[in-house]
Amino acid sequence: MVALWITLGVVLGVFLLVVVVLYNRFISRRNRLRNGFAAMDVQLKKRWDVVPQLVETVRGYASHERELFERVTKARRGIELAESAGPKRFSHEQDLGAGVAKVMLLAEDYPELKAGEQFLNLQRNLSEVEAQIAAARRAFNAAVTDWNDGVEKFPGNLLAGIFGFRVHDWFETPEFQRKVTDVQL
Repeated sequence: MVALWITLGVVLGVFLLVVVVLYNRFISRRNRLRNGFAAMDVQLKKRWDVVPQLVETVRGYASHERELFERVTKARRGIELAESAGPKRFSHEQDLGAGVAKVMLLAEDYPELKAGEQFLNLQRNLSEVEAQIAAARRAFNAAVTDWNDGVEKFPGNLLAGIFGFRVHDWFETPEFQRKVTDVQL
């Protein structure tokens, strides 16, 4: 009878140890996920800060492109109002990125704008920020993959269900922005 109690105690102890290890692994993954988003958020904020200057600089030369400027402004406002890391926020970030790219392409039609020191400086800053966003996005998506692996793979999926851990969305390009756009020459 004593051997049975000892065996049950050892089995229960091993079970509790496994639960603690898995739970702590989830906490580490969640912290890496949050850190990845925070690093990406810093870079997105840098772009967010450059956009009004870029829009105002280009607007002086291309005031007839009002719809494009409104779309960029709307995306920027959407980011401000969206949840910190939800799909809605990611969608607005993608819209802003696409709008900024179109503003930069629009500048190609205005040689005097392209030659201006302020525009060249904004263009340089934006290129640097976009490269940093791409790197931060890769790191964030790697953390999301690691998190989702833990949530979906056995035996972590059992513990994830108990503690309410859910899969997280990647920061990816929406389908409508994946289409190749024709460049008019």
